[in-house]
Amino acid sequence: MKRSVLYICSLVVLIVGSVRPGQAADKPNILFLFADDHAYQAISAYGSKINKTPNIDRLAKEGMLFENCFVTNSICGPSRACILTGKYSHLNGFYRNGNRFDGSQLTFPKLLQKAGYQTAIIGKWHLVSDPTGFDYWQILIGQGPYYNPPMIENGKRVNHVGYTTEIITDIALDWLKNKRDKNKPFLLMCQHKAPHRNWQPGPKYLTRYDDVTIPEPKTLFDDYKNRGTAAKTQDMTIRKTLTPDDLKLVPPKNLTPEQRKAWDAAYGPKNEAFRKMKLTGDDLVRWKYQRYIKDYLRCIDAVDDNVGRVLKYLDDSGLAKNTVVMYSSDQGFYLGEHGWFDKRWMYEESLRTPFIVRWPNVVKAGSRNSAIVSNVDFAETFLDIAGVDIPDEMQGRSLVPLLKGTTPKDWRKSFYYHYYEYPGAHSVRKHYGVRTDRYKLIYFYNLDEWELFDLQEDPNELNSVYGQPKYKKIEAQLKAELARLRKELKLPKEDPPESYPPKRKRKK
Repeated sequence: MKRSVLYICSLVVLIVGSVRPGQAADKPNILFLFADDHAYQAISAYGSKINKTPNIDRLAKEGMLFENCFVTNSICGPSRACILTGKYSHLNGFYRNGNRFDGSQLTFPKLLQKAGYQTAIIGKWHLVSDPTGFDYWQILIGQGPYYNPPMIENGKRVNHVGYTTEIITDIALDWLKNKRDKNKPFLLMCQHKAPHRNWQPGPKYLTRYDDVTIPEPKTLFDDYKNRGTAAKTQDMTIRKTLTPDDLKLVPPKNLTPEQRKAWDAAYGPKNEAFRKMKLTGDDLVRWKYQRYIKDYLRCIDAVDDNVGRVLKYLDDSGLAKNTVVMYSSDQGFYLGEHGWFDKRWMYEESLRTPFIVRWPNVVKAGSRNSAIVSNVDFAETFLDIAGVDIPDEMQGRSLVPLLKGTTPKDWRKSFYYHYYEYPGAHSVRKHYGVRTDRYKLIYFYNLDEWELFDLQEDPNELNSVYGQPKYKKIEAQLKAELARLRKELKLPKEDPPESYPPKRKRKK
């Protein structure tokens, strides 16, 4: 009897000792599917009138769609740094594209590693320094091309031939099938380059939408009359800013002969027809819009198809049952609204980003949530899902209660935004502001100009009501809230040197 008891005790000790922290069988896997510049207006689950995204929609049907997910700084690199750290730009040190991410700081992948997760990131990184906190990484160099991308695999350059959206998915699926430790839960961040400028469609999609006319947004011909200097002095209009490369009047330079042949067959006839039309004025703007938006949607179609490939593998392998799948983008994007493309502004199209979560047996299928959430909440949510303590230095909150159907009584009623990159691409002025469920107050602080929008009365943000007597009380309340948020988030009084572009040396 004593021997039996001793044997059982020894066996228990061996089993317990062999299980590392966070390696319990019930730990869910986490799959983060991430696109670059994917506007919520181009997802049919968000009500798109211009395209269909059946695979992303499937996640919404089987999970929760967040209607008001806002970004802290609407530009590629800063958004990614925010997601990794759970902190705003002024605390994670990444203010603008061109900064170098400090990989020594605390990030959620590092904490998941310590908890027994195997971690991987594949695709666009765009943070200059090498990834840290990942067991495996294969990333694009900088922005990366749409075709035949060189990539860096755990420090070693590798070359690929093909379409980048499909290649990123191929690598992700190979890691899931062949390279991970299947005794561990995993975090996989699969991050696409598409649909970033200059919107080069893959071979399968080159002629899609040729036979349709995409509806124009109501504000395509916005004159910026009732806003301040910033809206009038930007450089991101479809009318003036799009280049011959953007409009595919010239082909990419890095195509294989076979790819070039397909490209010429698709764009050659279209370009010849355009040259014969000799369009000017608003008619030319309309043509540019159609060319831009169709290429953008072709890139989205490739992303959606490849989301479908990954979801199919999860189903076929049995992983779907215990894998949390999230789909998001680094920020929103302009699809002709206000006559623009790109992002950066605190205006709604670039402030708001898509965010959809499927968590089997936890999230109610087909649910929608209207609470104010943000990409600053993602890190805390990943950690909470994995049962890992959330560090005090992180500035967001876990979304797990919302995912489980309960909104805490003290959930945020307002949101702080801050954009730094000026002077810079597209000449969008520095600004910060506060958004509530109905109002948005923006301060362009290098112009000392304010804008206030009543989103209930003016959802397209065409008329700033700042300074109008009717809104005097609202202005005061929002300015007080803005000051409170800046103090709570530990904003410095002055922008640090890292937030400014480097000074160019004059040529002698």
